[in-house]
Amino acid sequence: MTAGRANSRMGPRITAKWATIILFVLPALLLYVVFVLFPIVQAALYSLFKWNGLEPLTNFIGLQNYITAFANATFRTAVSNNVLIIVLSLVIQIPFSLALAVLLNRRFPGRAVFRLLFFLPYVLSEAITGIVFSRMLQPGALVDSTLVQVGLGGLVQDWLGDSTIVMVTLFVIVSWKYFGFHMILLMAGLQGIPHEITEAALIDGAGPWQAFRRVTLPLLGPTLRVSVFLSMIGALQLFDMVWVMTGGGPLNASNTMAIAMFKAGFRSTQMGYGSALAVIIFLFGLVLALAYQRFVLRRDIEGAITAYNA
Repeated sequence: MTAGRANSRMGPRITAKWATIILFVLPALLLYVVFVLFPIVQAALYSLFKWNGLEPLTNFIGLQNYITAFANATFRTAVSNNVLIIVLSLVIQIPFSLALAVLLNRRFPGRAVFRLLFFLPYVLSEAITGIVFSRMLQPGALVDSTLVQVGLGGLVQDWLGDSTIVMVTLFVIVSWKYFGFHMILLMAGLQGIPHEITEAALIDGAGPWQAFRRVTLPLLGPTLRVSVFLSMIGALQLFDMVWVMTGGGPLNASNTMAIAMFKAGFRSTQMGYGSALAVIIFLFGLVLALAYQRFVLRRDIEGAITAYNA
């Protein structure tokens, strides 16, 4: 009888618990379905039609929009530009942010001021950053006049108008905008490493570089891997700053996948083709995220699950 009474009491409690969970989760779930899942399904549907965004969806063409996209030299250039930004970010931006994080993690006068100054560009909006740099990089403007005044006039270029250097110029600006974010993220990881571990390595005879490479860097690995992942995903979504500064020019040399999608959908009124490009960008990001989680973040995730279960 006692067990039966206990079970009869537990039933309503479990039901109330699940009802509470559902009530709390349901609003967020509805927002996710309406603003994330539904647009994805809708874009996938539109991509199967030749559609200008106004007429009914009647001209079904199957996968032709995807075939056209990968056969289009302009879109292939956009893909290569995104890949270039990803590679340069991993080779230059992340190591530079790590070096600054290590430097500013030490104690010296004015450290807080330098942290603030380096993080400040990240606070600015991408549109404002694009407008400011587009003015500074105009022929004869601040950058060119400064180079001339310091005797480096031979370095003056058409920074945003030369198709051979425009992507390098944009990468420098993107790095200036976002290196502070990665720096702060890596500093947080460094501050989570106990000083006693590094001191023990130094006492055992390791030099500063050996202590950093053998002790600090492995312990910073989880934070560094997250920083790399965010950098790659951000490079795939690059749009605002490039659009404000170059609009994808000159001659589509600075097109990104997002800009190609915007031009196709809203400039050329090829909504079906633009939707196909949107789906391709989504699939690129999804495959990258799943592969990175499977082969790079797997050890971190398994460690977190093990710690939670313990």
